Amino acid sequence: MASQTDSVSIFAEGTFEEQILELVTYVARSRPEEERAAFIAPFQDAVKTEEGKKPIEEDEERRKSVLKSVLQQVNGLGDGSENEIEGFFNLLYAHLLSLFPASSPEVKELLSTLLQTVSSTSADRSTIAYRVLSNLFNSLPRSSPLRKLVYSTLLQLATANDDLDGLQISKPEVTKWLSEWDISDDEKAAFLKSLVDAFAKTGQPVQSYQYSLVYIQKLPANSDAAKSAAVQLISDALRLTDTFDFDSLFKLDAVIAIKDHELFSLLQVFLNGGLAEFSAWQSSHAGALEKYNLDAAQLQRKIRLLALASLSSQYVGQQLPYPKIAETLQVDVSEVEKWVIDVIRAGLVWGKLSQNTQSLFVTRATSRTFGREQWELLEKRLLAWKSGLAGVLEVVANAKRTAGHAPAQQTQAASA
Repeated sequence: MASQTDSVSIFAEGTFEEQILELVTYVARSRPEEERAAFIAPFQDAVKTEEGKKPIEEDEERRKSVLKSVLQQVNGLGDGSENEIEGFFNLLYAHLLSLFPASSPEVKELLSTLLQTVSSTSADRSTIAYRVLSNLFNSLPRSSPLRKLVYSTLLQLATANDDLDGLQISKPEVTKWLSEWDISDDEKAAFLKSLVDAFAKTGQPVQSYQYSLVYIQKLPANSDAAKSAAVQLISDALRLTDTFDFDSLFKLDAVIAIKDHELFSLLQVFLNGGLAEFSAWQSSHAGALEKYNLDAAQLQRKIRLLALASLSSQYVGQQLPYPKIAETLQVDVSEVEKWVIDVIRAGLVWGKLSQNTQSLFVTRATSRTFGREQWELLEKRLLAWKSGLAGVLEVVANAKRTAGHAPAQQTQAASA
């Protein structure tokens, strides 16, 4: 909804005095008709230039003072059409951003109050509120620290209206913004945390988890915030039904920093262990799953799928017998096909079941981690592939030699 493209604020035609009175007249519409003239009068006096004094066009301090007075009277979107509302706020923004340096605390304070006013609008007018905020976002320079403030307001409004998808926000876009905005690492982390919370609140745990992976990398690894985020990240990864990549978590400094935490040892089980290791962990950590809102049955399913993927990775290009699968999963042979179908649907294993041979022919399998053992296995497969290819080339070469001799023998026979 908020585009990355910068736009340029354009003032409406007219002098500063005329534009201010235009703004005030619009604000006055929300008041009873008999009160409007009295409301506008002080502003008319404020923009007039007394004899012998500088014109307001040349007096920046007076212009600032008048604009701040106008801003104090803005308490909503106003009584107008969507086009009028949009025009009103565009003109207000233009004056605000031209009179106050974008980096000044004063403009941040003024803008914060204005943004709060816009975001407090009723749900039935949220569409125009989005446009008003998006216009401001796009009118700011790419590096402006105010962009974070504006987009955070957009995020809050969309979250409150359960309309987060309407923002069409993406990780590449967020990454680009954070590289452009002139804000501290703490502010970047705070913005990412707001995204994590927004997606979690609107029932989108997968997106929340994806932004958590970015958020945790912005925190000092040994800080309390990082430790808390690491615990939450691990529990989210375990809880998400379709999340099977745990190896990447061990590459995060904040996760390594909590290596003495009980969830860290559980994470190690899901990286390298099987059902037996999970059962042992569960026995030695009574109440831990409930503490972190983790479902034992769901985790058992996940560890079985991961164990089957690990087993399958040892049988790529081979038949994996049903009894071997049943032994690994600690299930009856009659249940094997169901588990194989599940692991294939999860995208962890590719292959073909055979009821006749009671086996799974594995064509491809995902490794939970890629260390020394996996490199050695890969080398073994490449050598086997190389040897097989050499055999094929030898067969082709022999065929060519045979084909080359045949015409010569036929020619000799004809001459005789």
